[in-house]
This record gives sequence, structure tokens and C-alpha cells, in this order.
Amino acid sequence: MAITSQAIKTNNQSWFTMKASAKDTAEISIYDEIGFWGVTAQQFAKDLKALGNNIKQINLHIHSPGGDVFDGIAIYNLLKNHPANKTVTIDGLAASMASVIAMAGNEIIMPENAMMMIHKPWGIQGGDADDMRKYADLLDKVESTLLMAYINKTGKSEEELAAMLSEETWLTGKECVEQGFADKLADSLVAMACIQSKKLEDYTKMPNEIKNMLFKPQGNTQSQNVAQPPKTEQPQAAEKSVVQTVDNTAQVQAQMAQRNTAIKAVFAPFNGQFNDLLVECLGDITITAEQAKDKLLAKLGENTTPSVPQSHIHVDNGNLIGDSVKASLLARAGFEKAEKDNAYNSMTLRELARASLVDRGIGIAGMNAMQMVGMAFTHSTSDFGQILIDVAHKSVLKGWSESTENFEQWTHKGTLTDFRPAYRVGLGGFDSLPQVREGAEYTYVTLGDTGMHVSLATYGALFSLTRQLIINDDMNMLTQVPYKLGQAARATIADLVFAQLFGDPVMSYDGKKLYDAAHKNTVTGAAMDLANIDKAIQLMNAQKSFDGKQLAIEPDVLLAPTSLYTRAKQILGSNSVEGTDINSGIINPLKDVVPVTKSQRLQAENAKIWYLLNKEAIEVSYLNGVEQPFIDQQTGFTVDGVTTKVRIDAGVNVLDHRGIVRVTNA
Repeated sequence: MAITSQAIKTNNQSWFTMKASAKDTAEISIYDEIGFWGVTAQQFAKDLKALGNNIKQINLHIHSPGGDVFDGIAIYNLLKNHPANKTVTIDGLAASMASVIAMAGNEIIMPENAMMMIHKPWGIQGGDADDMRKYADLLDKVESTLLMAYINKTGKSEEELAAMLSEETWLTGKECVEQGFADKLADSLVAMACIQSKKLEDYTKMPNEIKNMLFKPQGNTQSQNVAQPPKTEQPQAAEKSVVQTVDNTAQVQAQMAQRNTAIKAVFAPFNGQFNDLLVECLGDITITAEQAKDKLLAKLGENTTPSVPQSHIHVDNGNLIGDSVKASLLARAGFEKAEKDNAYNSMTLRELARASLVDRGIGIAGMNAMQMVGMAFTHSTSDFGQILIDVAHKSVLKGWSESTENFEQWTHKGTLTDFRPAYRVGLGGFDSLPQVREGAEYTYVTLGDTGMHVSLATYGALFSLTRQLIINDDMNMLTQVPYKLGQAARATIADLVFAQLFGDPVMSYDGKKLYDAAHKNTVTGAAMDLANIDKAIQLMNAQKSFDGKQLAIEPDVLLAPTSLYTRAKQILGSNSVEGTDINSGIINPLKDVVPVTKSQRLQAENAKIWYLLNKEAIEVSYLNGVEQPFIDQQTGFTVDGVTTKVRIDAGVNVLDHRGIVRVTNA
């Protein structure tokens, strides 16, 4: 997605159409390059507002190669914050910035052969090294904004999405549904509207399937599965050449007049403060209004120091205000360093709520504090509520990562794509491959030694970000409360893990309990000493498949209660055997044979029991592999602000008794 648009065309066309199809339903189509033909997000916002306040359903159709990033971000925010239910249908292609706009939908529908493309923002900049660095910083900030849109929809981690952006990732409709970028598949398209935008030439990894659909003529056959673009007026074909020349001249003049008007509009809020730069931009016919805006932004950033904290000058380009407000909050919460040139630093939550409205040109005259903060939460062009959620989400993730639970050391991670029961094989396997003699056929083998069903459940809790929180400048609700919920999410998974370890569940593959005597995975009446650790290891090593083959399973961890931890570390960490002279030459045969870890949960359950564990014996499964808690939000009538839900989708199951040995001390 480009930072600036490179085209000037006449204003008789637009890349979007918008109309009310019923008293409470709006139909919107984005069918070309976003920001093209001199039509900006400002016009989109005006048309959306003109639909009225009674719209309850928006049906958005997208077939676009992307376009101007700031226009796209502004449109995403407009749609995301609109109270109507949004159903997005990808009628062929949602590339670059168009894919971000799609993320505003409550439901996203894609035909199987439609495609979505995500990639890193890019742009062109001239100047010295400092100019280049500033521009690189701008691109990084833009990328962070795009990532958040994808994160909110898919639940993927920032790292995973950043890797997808760096690769220019193309996804089919089916892949989008599988990975959370879309919600429902539709029938494949027979054809789709051709796209004339030169932006498609920038995409080096476009699959041939979508190229053929976009560039090749599709004939005259009409089908219910052919996506049609919005109609635009076409010029008469019977023009005389001399008339065409006159019309072309008039067209160029119209283009230039429109371009000059757009550039003047960029500078209008500054009352002649930057006339020299305005004249420069008007005089260079290669400069578009978007490029003039970038030059003005760069000029504003030169040695800018507000004289008082409440005085700000901003160019509303879609998200610079939101980025700055968010950066100041992240710094105050301790997640990032404060940016020295951020005008919002040191503002209270109430002041930030006010700035998120006023600096976007939204009037608040006559409002009291409660009304003003309420508007900051709900106004379609204010992303203040989403910024608060982003900060709270970081607090949740910090609580998750800093929890002392250590079950990952002795379990393994699994992935489930839905909530239906799935099947897992245990530690049994193939001892060797059968010989295939010359001319003979390969034979199928069956991995049916052991197997368990696994499934997911959802766990979560609610907290509220209220108007009173903002007015009272209560950062605790943005930091400590979500932090503790993040820790609680991790503790919840640990509860599930230890419930399996302590609970002696029935193994579905043989109908016996985990610690049944027939499983030969328990030692009783044994002290914590070298001999009994060796005995437990040998028990695990001796486990066989049900048809008598050796499995040679090794322990990954010795899990001890806190009262036995030091004892276990001493036995397995010493160079010599306990009770012998250090100079006797008798070495410790089990030195460092297995790592030792401890658990206060074991101490509380039974301080005399410890375990040898192979990581493959217990699986912790997560929905789509996402092992961190999500945050969802809803602005509603039950809470005077935003209701926030912290949830995690997970399940824990013992897959095989042979990877667990339980030892009970005398």
C-alpha cells in the first residue's frame, strides 16, 4: 500500500458508490483504487453521514487493488466505529489497503477463488539521511496501525502477522476463512471485473489464477457468480477527432483546477502560515495533493514545540492523531519510551479524550465531562475507545508472559481449528520401514497404537472501561486489572494441566485410568534418592507399544514439589554419588540426566509425590494455535463506556500414559 497517490484524473468517476437500499440498510461498493480520481476519504465520510442515523445494516462489497494508506485507515475507522452491523463481501480482490478496510466487517464473506493480499506499507521519499529515517519511522507507525486491524479480526500474534506482511502474502477465500481473515465461504466466481489500476504491476507475487481473472476478458456470458463493478458514465464513442482534442484540453484544465483546489484545501486550516510551501507545491505540476500534504506534515515536524500543552496543530490524515494519543498512553503505562516531540505526552485520560475529538474538528461546546467522554467513546471518527483497548491488551499480554506458571516446560502445544473433538496419536510409532522388493508394491501402515480425543473450551471474564475511569484518570483499570486477568488466563490453563496430572483420567484407547497398575508407570514407597530416580527412569525407558515393540521413551523433566526440589537438584547435579568420598572416583551416573523443575501446586496437592514427564504425554491445545488471551470489546447500554472481555480458547488432554511416571515417597 502506497503512502501517496500518483494520479490526477477528472472528477466524474469515483472508486466507491454508496446508497440506501432500504430505510435501515446501506449498500457500499469499493471497486477501484482507493483515493483515486481525487476522491478522498473525506467524501466517503460525508456520504456515509448523509445516509442518516437510522442505518442498522451496511453491506460492503470490495474489489480493489488497495490505494492510499491514510484514506484507507480513515475509512476503516469510519466503518469500524459505525454502530451498524457490517457484512463485507470480497467480490474478487481485496489487496493491500482494501484488505484492511475489509477487517472492519462483523462478518466477511469470500468466494473460494477470491483473494486477499497483505503486505508492508511502502512509499517514495527524497531528501537527506534524516528525511529518510523520519520517513522510515512513519512507515513503521503505519504498519503498526495495519497490524492492529488484522490482529483484532484474526487473533493472530503481531509477530506472525508481521512475517506475513513482509512476504506479500496472497490468500484464497478458503485460506482466509481458515486463518481468521474471513468468516464464511461463498461459491466460486465464474468471472470478476477487470481492474485497470497500475498498482497491480507492483505486486510481484500475484498468483496466476487471480491474474487471469483480473486481466483477461471474460466474454459476454452473464452469471449470478460474476461480480459486477459499480456503473460509471462512459464517453460517447462517436466524437470527432477535433472535438476530442478540445475535450482533452478541457479535461486537462479540469484536472489541474481540481488538483490546485485540493492542494489549497490542505493548506487552508493554517491561515497563510505556510504560503511559501503552498506556492512551491502549486508551481510544481508533478506534485499531487497527497504529496503536498506529506510536505506540509514534514514542515510541521520541523522544530515544533507547543507553547502550551492544550494547543495543537494537526492535519487530519486519518490516524496521526490516534497514533500520537496511543503512543502517549503506552509510554504512560510503561510499555514504550515517551516520544519527546509527542504533543500529547503528560495529558490525563480526560484530556486525551477531549483531544481525540477536538483535534479532529469535532465540536464539544456546551458538553459536560460525562458527555464529552461519552462522545470520545462513540463518535465514528474517534478511535479513543480502541486505543484504550489496545493498551489494556498489552497489559493482559504482559500479565500472561510474566506469570510464574511453567507448564510449557513439560507439555507440548497443539493446534485445533474449531471446537469439534479431534483425534491425537500417542507415543507409539513405527519401529522400522518394511522392505519393498523390486517390482513389489508399497503397503499402507496404520498408526493405531494409542489415541485420544481432544477438544477445546472457552474461558474468560469481563471488565469495563467507563467514563468515570477516564474522568478520574484511573490508569489502574488500563494496567493492573488487565495485567491480573492475563495472569489469571495463564493460571486457568495451568489449572487444566494439573487437573489432568492429578486427576487420574481414563485413557480412551484402553479404558484404564492413567495410573492403573497395568500401565506400569507408578513407583510407591520410594524415597527421593539416586536409586529411585534411576528406577523411575528405567520404568519409562521400558515402556513398549501394544504389540511389544520397544519405544525407548526418555523423560524431559523431573517435576518436584518445592520441598523436594533442592534434594532433586543436589542428586542430579552432583559429580559424585552421595555417601562416597569426593575423591573416591565414583562418579554420579545420573548427573544432569534430566532437568529439574518445581511446582507449588504439587506441594499443595501432595508434598510426597513427584513425576518424570515426557513432553509428548500431555497436550495443551489452542484454537488456531493462538496461545495468548484475546480482548473483545462492545459498546453497549449495560455499561456507561466499553465492556471488555478477556478470553482464551484452550483444552488440555493426557495423550499417553507411557510418558508419565508418578513416584510417591514413603
